[in-house]
Amino acid sequence: MTNNLLGIYTIWYRDVLRFWYDKARMLSAILFPVMFLVIFGSGLQGSIGIMASGVNFTQFMFPGIMGMSVLMGSFMSGVSIVWDREFGFLKEVLVAPISRVSVALGRTLGAATIATIQGIIILVLAPILKIPLTVGAVFALIPLMFLLAASMGSMGILLASRVKSTEAFQAIMQMLMFPMIFLSGVFFPMQNLPAWMSFIVKINPASYGVAAIRQVVLGAMPDSPFNIYLFGHLMTIWENIAVLAAFGLIMVLLAMLSFGRQE
Repeated sequence: MTNNLLGIYTIWYRDVLRFWYDKARMLSAILFPVMFLVIFGSGLQGSIGIMASGVNFTQFMFPGIMGMSVLMGSFMSGVSIVWDREFGFLKEVLVAPISRVSVALGRTLGAATIATIQGIIILVLAPILKIPLTVGAVFALIPLMFLLAASMGSMGILLASRVKSTEAFQAIMQMLMFPMIFLSGVFFPMQNLPAWMSFIVKINPASYGVAAIRQVVLGAMPDSPFNIYLFGHLMTIWENIAVLAAFGLIMVLLAMLSFGRQE
């Protein structure tokens, strides 16, 4: 038991330390979402204007960009697993006197921590963008971002545990990640969509994470056009969190199972 806990901590610490010392990765994690905020938020705000209840386009996009930053940061952490396999480090970890479940958990927690840090960096920009946030909202957003990061990170780790090359992982990651981002309500409200797009948005697990973050930032207004309706039912913030948590639990279990079958 002690070896497994120490193994989880060591793997988590290694991932966080690698992110901390990789300044190029850290800088890109900040600049990429800021670029979206500046280009889309400032550029389109004049054309789109007020969206609902005094919410302008920049205020609407801010929680979405925060969710996008968390999603991308957690999903991309799977690349390190593929690199470790190619350089032989993963094999050394798998033969260590710890369970492979501990390896999967350590990786998931590392990915979730890194992605949450990236989300917090975006959160710090709220006063600059004149996004009103209470202290309670800030403390609610941090565990919510961690849940989204853990859910998406475990999905990336599951994928990385089965893919053998970095090139293949990056191709599959982009094929999955960008549709998940664009069809999660980051850039547009999730109501009044074409039927086919509405269906994809509602089966996209990232949609529920972005919706919950937006409900905390902008307030959970029953008549808001930013809410998700599932089978005609208005999804509350706790229901969005429950859907995301259920998806995350399934992904974590599958990642553990996949690591248990590694050779």
